[in-house]
Amino acid sequence: MQPIGAHMSIAGGAHLAISRGEEAGCTAIQVFTKNASRWRGKPLGIDDAEAFRSAWSGSAIGPVIAHDSYLINLAAPEEDKWARSKAAFLDEMRRCALLGIPRLVMHPGAHMGAGEEAGLERLCRAFEDIFRDAPDTVTVLLENTAGQGTYLGNRFEHLAEVMEKVPQGRFGVCLDTCHAFAAGYDLSSAGGYAAVMEEFDRHIGTAHLLAFHLNDSKKGLGCRVDRHEHIGQGAIGEAGFAALMRDERFQRIPKILETPKGKDDAMDRMNLATLRRLAEES
Repeated sequence: MQPIGAHMSIAGGAHLAISRGEEAGCTAIQVFTKNASRWRGKPLGIDDAEAFRSAWSGSAIGPVIAHDSYLINLAAPEEDKWARSKAAFLDEMRRCALLGIPRLVMHPGAHMGAGEEAGLERLCRAFEDIFRDAPDTVTVLLENTAGQGTYLGNRFEHLAEVMEKVPQGRFGVCLDTCHAFAAGYDLSSAGGYAAVMEEFDRHIGTAHLLAFHLNDSKKGLGCRVDRHEHIGQGAIGEAGFAALMRDERFQRIPKILETPKGKDDAMDRMNLATLRRLAEES
């Protein structure tokens, strides 16, 4: 069975995300390690980490990945925001290490008007600083973006540049289908999917693709607007997701939903059922 699942809440303790994932029918999950809308989170204690690890080891959940705080901007031109973001991201990596989570997804950040070149340079310098002190058990997954506003990461070339310019970093990529489509990569057909993955392989290499965010798009191709829709109900449609789910290269790569959840995660169950059906249909 492919490792597929959804982002799960850690309300009440990180260990509770495991049981929530199981109840929704997940075989992989994504979590925040703290409140994603705050700079500082409650420190993780040894008991917290042991409870999470124990719940995970005794569950049907396979891969677990984490996502960093939405406040972090490692491309920020302002010194105070940049320094605060670096400290917060390093803390996120350390929290992952304590919980035993091996991969941390992050958005490359926004240049805030300084320009793409300056923003990418700032991002690379931030990672140079971070990896001097980062735990060596955690890999950073660069997530592609829709390119809304001044956000970096809407082109595969951006992610490739970071990986090339920070060779001491431990990087992979998390490919978000909605973001890619909104950025102009047409995933709405089997042929389009094949062409997009060929371009990804040319710039980055599919060996570096270590996670997917599976989200349909409320908006059209190249809109550069990040609005997630249920699988098969948006502008991407079922054909592209079917091609991805049947791609033998990625059968063991975790695929995580970030779609609207509904009451008691009912919509997660619906979307997971859709993905499993698409994987099985010939």
